[in-house]
Amino acid sequence: MSEMNEYTPDLFELIDEEGNKKQFELFDAVEIEGEQYYAMLPAIEDEDYLDSDCDLVILKSIEEDGEEILASIDDDEEFDKISRIFLERIDDSFEE
Repeated sequence: MSEMNEYTPDLFELIDEEGNKKQFELFDAVEIEGEQYYAMLPAIEDEDYLDSDCDLVILKSIEEDGEEILASIDDDEEFDKISRIFLERIDDSFEE
């Protein structure tokens, strides 16, 4: 009997502006114009996951106090551009 491939997701614990912790799974990452961006999905934490919205979260890597952190993209134009790129990458992966 052949071994099954194990899938171990890259999980990140993110803390929102109100101090709430939530687990996210790395879906995709891309470097654009020297900046690193990450697309993440909420991690499966319970049975209610299938009934919840699975919004794609797009974050940007920035340096703060000498540490790399993931931050939201505040500039609407930048966010729209990066969102389109991730959506195109997702569409392309489903076409393959």
